[in-house]
Amino acid sequence: MKGQNKLFIAIIIALILGVGIGGLVHVKYPESAEPFSKNIKLLGTVFIRLVQMIIAPLVFTTLVVGIAKMSDIKMIGRVGTKAMLWFISASLVSLFIGLILVNWLEPGHVTKLPVQDVASAEDLLKSSKSFSLEDFVKHMIPKSLFEAFATNEVLQIVVFAIMFGVALANLGEEYSKPVVKLFDIMAHGILKMVGYIMWFAPLGVLGAIAAVVATNGFEIFKVYAIYLRDFFFALGILWLVLLLVGYFILGNRLFDLLKRIKEPLLIAFSTTSSEAVFPKLVEELEKFGCNSRVVSFILPLGYSFNLDGSMMYMTFASIFIAQIYGVEMTIGQQITMLLVLMLTSKGIAGVPRASLVIIVATCSMFGIPPEGIALILPIDHFCDMGRSMTNVLGNTLATSAVSKWEGQLTEPLDKI
Repeated sequence: MKGQNKLFIAIIIALILGVGIGGLVHVKYPESAEPFSKNIKLLGTVFIRLVQMIIAPLVFTTLVVGIAKMSDIKMIGRVGTKAMLWFISASLVSLFIGLILVNWLEPGHVTKLPVQDVASAEDLLKSSKSFSLEDFVKHMIPKSLFEAFATNEVLQIVVFAIMFGVALANLGEEYSKPVVKLFDIMAHGILKMVGYIMWFAPLGVLGAIAAVVATNGFEIFKVYAIYLRDFFFALGILWLVLLLVGYFILGNRLFDLLKRIKEPLLIAFSTTSSEAVFPKLVEELEKFGCNSRVVSFILPLGYSFNLDGSMMYMTFASIFIAQIYGVEMTIGQQITMLLVLMLTSKGIAGVPRASLVIIVATCSMFGIPPEGIALILPIDHFCDMGRSMTNVLGNTLATSAVSKWEGQLTEPLDKI
């Protein structure tokens, strides 16, 4: 059995064990649920931190090498333009799907949710008040590269790496070659570490799932069944659209691509972290045949600008809260909200629970009670599972599509 399949099976087993162990603790030892959750969650924390440890250096080295090797500034501009066109189109489609389906299904009109303690949303309410154009600029432009590395501000690292890569590309091969070679070796060394770190994934999955089920029990699946059902139905429609576009561009190779990213998708779903699979995605996309320069350029950008699952969730959750409180919104207001979400969502990449912060800010702007976010906080973990997995799919398809458009998609490396 291949190592990849072994890891996939190990993750599935860990997922089942996590639900079973968490359920057992919740039913048999409810008094121990909280300390148990706190301790077993450390397994997930270890895995996430191991991945976070290598994200900044990996993004920086691969992006600098990718741009410096392009050497042709026109090619950089062309690839960047194609990527941004994909990102904007995918974001608008995701937002519209969320808007259409939440109006059609009306989960807020048919669901009677228990009123949650508004105090649970206080942190998000405070975070949303600070959101502004100034906040956007601060999250995009680093005042120190070392601070950006220390805080894992991917967007800031991307900005510096693009400027540095362009500078190296224009410096001439005589000067740039040794630096590019050094970063190339570093990038390959970090990718080698990915293989080791991924074997911690089953433990991370087990810890994350067991903690949630032990604390909330199986009831959490029932209480919000309608909301989750409608949201995942909307996600399914978004997946169908993305896969149809992917098939139109990649043809039958789409199925090979999906087979290769099954582990990253499952890890993102289980740990609710799309960044946890970033290193593995880089590796798998290059094996799939995507040009390494295109991968190292587009994938980090995608993690900042192309979060399809999160985009769809924003319109879905915002209108859902409006429905719960009986706030009627005209089509014009909803489309205006969609455009606001389109712009503001690009401004806080790297912010924890960014989707919820943006929803709170948007609700305040349109007269929807922002404390309504407390209603969906208890099940946000499960929604985040679907969001994270969809974000991974969207960025995978974006990178593969641009590679194909550039004529840089070769045969899979492990089949040559």
